[in-house]
Amino acid sequence: MNWRHPGRTGALLYAVLAAVVGGLMGVFARLEVTRQRGRRRAAQRLPAGAVIVISNHTSYADGLLLALACRRLGRSLRLLATAGVFRAPLIGRLARRLGFIPVKRGTGEAADALDDAVEALRHGEAIGLYPEGRLTRDPHLWPERSKTGAVRLALRSGAPIVPVAMLGAHEVVGRRRIALRLLRNAVVRPRVDVEVGGPIDVRALMSIGPDTEPTPEEVRLAADMVMGRLIDLVEELRGEQAPHPHGSPRH
Repeated sequence: MNWRHPGRTGALLYAVLAAVVGGLMGVFARLEVTRQRGRRRAAQRLPAGAVIVISNHTSYADGLLLALACRRLGRSLRLLATAGVFRAPLIGRLARRLGFIPVKRGTGEAADALDDAVEALRHGEAIGLYPEGRLTRDPHLWPERSKTGAVRLALRSGAPIVPVAMLGAHEVVGRRRIALRLLRNAVVRPRVDVEVGGPIDVRALMSIGPDTEPTPEEVRLAADMVMGRLIDLVEELRGEQAPHPHGSPRH
């Protein structure tokens, strides 16, 4: 277990970076959390204490945008991020200092990230992750079927899951021509809408008690149900129905 609480210094650093990055991001995008007028209602849906925030994944800018959105709602998000981020000399040190958690995908150590996330949740932190585990490969940018990590983390920690849907992040940073897109965005800022859902008690969702150990099949079913809640929010933002209620098939 490698996670360490950021402490006061980390909290101050987070506040400073959030202000700086938020200002820079404001040059390239307009971040709207539940259309601003609903901010108080949304804040009531993002509970205090340990919470797991999940979101759909369409852009390399998602992590920054999600952290900024949660910051507006009074929470400093500790993101699970690919281990490659932590290998960059400066960015890696900053990420660790902010309480972010590396995920060594495709290795036997990938599960260690859940141990660190559980420890952070024991300290009452807000953990952020993308249940798809990668940028969606759906051609229409609908969420893919999720992995089970968020549900397993909720079962181990007892923390609720809060789905947060975003629309428009792919217009901020796409997969190609990133520099050209940012230059265009400085002239015509794309809008990124954020919708916050209600907290999900996973054990209540599964109708099991605190001491019950669910089967892998039950965990899989719960992961689909939780992803369905997130996709419901994406549908609201897009004004259309998703082709797959629990996520597009993974290829």
